[in-house]
Amino acid sequence: MQPRNMSMSGVVDLAAVKAAQEAKAKAEQARAEAARQGGGPGAVSPADLVIDVDEAGFERDVLQRSTEVPVVIDFWAEWCEPCKQLSPVLEQLVVEYNGRLLLAKIDVDANQMLMQQFGVQGIPAVFAVVAGQALPLFQGAAGKEQIQQTLDQLVQVAEQRFGLTGLTVDPDAAPGAAKDAGPAVPAGPYDALLEAAVQALDAGDFGGAVQAYKNVLSDDPGNTEAKLGLAQAELLHRVQGLDPQQVRQDAAAKPADVQAQVAAADLDLVGGHVEDAFGRLIETVQRTAGDDRNAVRVRLLELFEVVGPDDPRVIAAAGRSRGRCSDRGEASVLSSR
Repeated sequence: MQPRNMSMSGVVDLAAVKAAQEAKAKAEQARAEAARQGGGPGAVSPADLVIDVDEAGFERDVLQRSTEVPVVIDFWAEWCEPCKQLSPVLEQLVVEYNGRLLLAKIDVDANQMLMQQFGVQGIPAVFAVVAGQALPLFQGAAGKEQIQQTLDQLVQVAEQRFGLTGLTVDPDAAPGAAKDAGPAVPAGPYDALLEAAVQALDAGDFGGAVQAYKNVLSDDPGNTEAKLGLAQAELLHRVQGLDPQQVRQDAAAKPADVQAQVAAADLDLVGGHVEDAFGRLIETVQRTAGDDRNAVRVRLLELFEVVGPDDPRVIAAAGRSRGRCSDRGEASVLSSR
């Protein structure tokens, strides 16, 4: 079986935005708490980088650990011959990454519920969990070079967009240190409301998620997590019920129609086509004027916020918009709303 989905491109642009910011915040709080207490979780042994995981320990060993290091999941079974080829390669590579990844091995015969939750259709199947978000990597056996390219992208995504720099590995450390998830992070005053918003998103109640995030912002206008969550929820709410084929036909037929272009840009972003979404709106700004131009400008800024201001594609699109406007002697796309 040939490997599928060997690229990380676009997979975390939308679904994990909220989790990325939450992971960064919690990691910073954990480091601050560890410093206050005069220490932190110790270095881990190389033996801790490859672990067997079952349903009972999944939250502790995978979900919690994924807020400090990307966790690669290898779904396997004893009877699966391709698994026996793939697993040793994964184990070797994860050890070579020296703490920038963990490998969680899940026996599908003993953990049917986890297999169903991840939607595994066949094995071997490899996923990653980053900041609590599951990302499909590939299915089937693959060569070491292909796997390493995928893991390189995963490490880059985890560091640049999630702020996860991995674990410190000490060859002399005693095995078992990886089970220490680090100092507990005190609950914030809005955790219950933010959790309600996440649950609404998971249930497809995007309107409810929008309201939940607005409830947080009404009391705490500067809450970064709520701002980013609101941008994501509003985007999902806008595209709910759209007919993608019709939207794209309208956008192609009416290049100067603002509503057609912003709707297509929303779909582009939800589908992971980040550069296409930005490019479409920048081009539309150049073709419009007055209130129409301002409407497109606002939508572009909203999509920038969904992806994150530090994302290289946001930085590139912002520079592109400034350059075009400068060439034409016009106000930047990034000028005030």
